[in-house]
Amino acid sequence: LHMFSKLIWFSYAAGNRVEYKLSSEARDSGFGIHPDEIASIVRGHDNKTLNDIGGVESIARKLLVSVDGGVNEESINSRQQIYGFNRYTEKPSRSFLMFVWDALQDLTLIILMVCAVVSIGIGIATEGWPKGTYDGVGIILSIFLVVIVTAVSDYKQSLQFRDLDKEKKKIFVQVNRDGKRQKISIYDIVVGDVVHLSTGDQVPADGIFISGYSLLIDESSLSGESEPVNINEEKPFLLSGTKVQDGQGKMLVTTVGMRTEWGKLMETLNQGGEDETPLQVKLNGVATIIGQIGLTFAILTFVVLTVRFVVEKALHGEFASWSSDDAKKLLDFFAIAVTIIVVAVPEGLPLAVTLSLAFAMKKLMNDKALVRHLSACETMGSASCICTDKTGTLTTNKMVVTKAWICEKAMQIKGTESANELKTCTSEGVINILLQAIFQNTSAEVVKDDKNGKDTILGTPTESALLEFGCLLSADFDAYAQRREYKILQVEPFNSVRKKMSVLVGLPDGGVRAFCKGASEIILKMCDKIMDCNGEVVDLPEDRANNVSAVINAFASEALRTICLAFKEINETHEPNSIPDSGYTFIALVGIKDPVRPGVKEAIQTCIAAGITIRMVTGDNINTAKAIAKECGLLTEGGLAIEGPDFRDLSPEQMKDVIPRIQVLVSSQIL
Repeated sequence: LHMFSKLIWFSYAAGNRVEYKLSSEARDSGFGIHPDEIASIVRGHDNKTLNDIGGVESIARKLLVSVDGGVNEESINSRQQIYGFNRYTEKPSRSFLMFVWDALQDLTLIILMVCAVVSIGIGIATEGWPKGTYDGVGIILSIFLVVIVTAVSDYKQSLQFRDLDKEKKKIFVQVNRDGKRQKISIYDIVVGDVVHLSTGDQVPADGIFISGYSLLIDESSLSGESEPVNINEEKPFLLSGTKVQDGQGKMLVTTVGMRTEWGKLMETLNQGGEDETPLQVKLNGVATIIGQIGLTFAILTFVVLTVRFVVEKALHGEFASWSSDDAKKLLDFFAIAVTIIVVAVPEGLPLAVTLSLAFAMKKLMNDKALVRHLSACETMGSASCICTDKTGTLTTNKMVVTKAWICEKAMQIKGTESANELKTCTSEGVINILLQAIFQNTSAEVVKDDKNGKDTILGTPTESALLEFGCLLSADFDAYAQRREYKILQVEPFNSVRKKMSVLVGLPDGGVRAFCKGASEIILKMCDKIMDCNGEVVDLPEDRANNVSAVINAFASEALRTICLAFKEINETHEPNSIPDSGYTFIALVGIKDPVRPGVKEAIQTCIAAGITIRMVTGDNINTAKAIAKECGLLTEGGLAIEGPDFRDLSPEQMKDVIPRIQVLVSSQIL
């Protein structure tokens, strides 16, 4: 796949520039660039042609879009007709007969089929019709049952997984259309859409970078290169099927569907086959060994009986004369040999295994777990340890701010009333700086729905929870409107390594201010000042920092995800467009609740009762993780919760002693 991808890129780079002629339909609609021309520019990473055309702004004009406002809803149909739909040609689904054929490839069944044919032939010759067919037909019926049960089960699961795949492919992205940010299906993307990308997103189509910060793209699925690519104005090309590893940005969609790089690869390459499961390998080995042993004894029996018969004829002086009775005796000897082979190969074994796996699959389906192949039941049955994430797996991933600690005072947040109470007991200056920290340093956005007038927050669950909290404190959205008056100078998006998000903002009065938010223990270390109970900025000595740490731990012990917000005034001596990592002023601590998913506790108890070890692996605060683990029933007496850095510092001998007791691993990293 990777080599083929590189060959495609090389062919585009090596080829001469082709003159493209716009269709009359495209010209009538006002478009100024051919679908294949823009596709070749992006796939070939042709910076020269892009610059000759005039860059992304010129491409946008030729596509009749604004890089800020996006496409017009009225032009979507014409764009789909001219530039295509964002869909890929899928591999045709397998018919029932193909599953029957797959089931017939089992080595044990092949040996049984050969034995059945030989048994019927010998049986008819020795015992006549129909008595001579009984053994052979019995074997054939066993084979038929095995094949039908396997094929029907696999075919039914393939139909269910086809529907499941459709659900899984319902990926939503955020785009600008008619000047408004909105969420749409990946299949509804058209050429000219302005798509918002952030860490973890899949690039939905081929396109060109418009703007963004620290945008790193993982192109290993296409190029095979493990090193991520830094996307910027000099390297602006984004390819469908790649992943955003870090940063955020906006892209102009230039190619969709089968014209994309991913579409071309999918058109040419087919998926590979599947490996056999351990049980299938063992059964085939058993069948081969039994078949070899049976064949050896069958040949030995036939040779011994034949030699004895020939010797007896020779002793009686009848070696030279052979009759039909002699031929029938030799045929009887051969029938005995075939019978040995038939008896040696257990025709009931494949049926017993198939029926047991089918029963296991049915049980899994009753527990809402779909199984594509019967053999997967065997693999799942041998699982002894399950490592699970916390957010979105054990919890619902529907977050809301339920507690805040501002100006050294903690308060429960339960709606508008508690928000108003918080504003009443907190100075206006602190509230203003808190709102700036929330609304300026965010990747989420508030969008008003024209149809019902309701406000929708688009963003990650954590960002949405913070923005919703900010909206409670500023019901008229004045603080959010201020965002347009500030100029974003630099952004460091959140990722799992930094565990924080920072932004450098140009103020209306000409000053510069940095905002930072993220994991509480990291932000606290970056602060040397704090806003006290009077709303004044004061120093943050070690004893005061320890008090803040105690509050953070208290929040975490209530199963709250803790987020700290901080700011720093930037003076003229600071390096321009560089976000500082120290010297911040601590504004507030917020606790975000992520409820445990219903049924999780019962499922964990069932696994523990079955002898399966459950371990939580998360990047969250250790106290939060322990509180959630206890609520789920995952952290038991004698169990160990440990942080990733502490675990990595252990010696191999210590690890051997600790690993069996680990039930919660926090602040973990992929090494």
